[in-house]
Amino acid sequence: MVTRTKLIKHWFLLAAWSLISTLSSVDLVNAASAPALLLANELGPNVDPAKYLVSEKYDGVRAIWDGKLLRFRSGRPVHAPAGFIAKLPAQPIDGELWLGRGKFEALSGIVRKSEPLDDEWRQIKYMIFELPDAAATFAERAERIREIVAKTNWPQLIAVEQFRVANRAVLKKKLDEVVRGGGEGLMLHLADAPYLTGRSDVLLKLKPLQDMEAEVIGHVGGKGKYTGMLGALRVRTADGKVFLIGTGFADEVRKKPPPVGTIITYTYRGLTKTGLPRFASYLRMRENF
Repeated sequence: MVTRTKLIKHWFLLAAWSLISTLSSVDLVNAASAPALLLANELGPNVDPAKYLVSEKYDGVRAIWDGKLLRFRSGRPVHAPAGFIAKLPAQPIDGELWLGRGKFEALSGIVRKSEPLDDEWRQIKYMIFELPDAAATFAERAERIREIVAKTNWPQLIAVEQFRVANRAVLKKKLDEVVRGGGEGLMLHLADAPYLTGRSDVLLKLKPLQDMEAEVIGHVGGKGKYTGMLGALRVRTADGKVFLIGTGFADEVRKKPPPVGTIITYTYRGLTKTGLPRFASYLRMRENF
């Protein structure tokens, strides 16, 4: 005979399993619905910058608005306040959530919260640089972005400034100006390009330092003042190259290093003859956005 206690226990087990299954399904949907985006290559030595529109490279968090839902690059929803979402236009837009130069860590802490704080989000700007699936050249899309932002008339929604440069010398001068002011670098988008997705030379980035991602596959203990802490990370790139990164760590990172399996971003200055990065330096863990 089934007792009341057994029935209650059985009901709780079924409810728990249903909740777990629902959450798992949501995660799978989010992972599967990662939007197709245009990703940048490094600026090569033979590119004519006069054919491109140039803008500052904002050190923010990529966010895509489809007219109904604001999502990270991963496809996961951005938990922005209702007031922030309500101000966004009906037109799908693509850009960076940005707090200011040199403020990525603070921004990351704000946008990761499942319960957003209005006061924190009032500091965030949504820097718009693309119109997904729009049938026009990039120069025409940039003009349309300015029109949409002007019509929205909301100070937190900003059209990224796009400008032209005549040659490499002018481009270098502009890069130096942005970097001196604490900026990260420049982006170059081919002016007559249609809307594309995937990694392409249609979009190029220019920074004083190159950057790349790699997977942490091991930890090397520190010596001297770093005894008992991290000395270096052993990492592996997407093409299978393995090397050590021993610089760029704050003491907090040395005490609690990125776990094995984590994807990290590092900076470097060109490659050696064997294809390894020169002067590799740890930058940050890749956020799971």
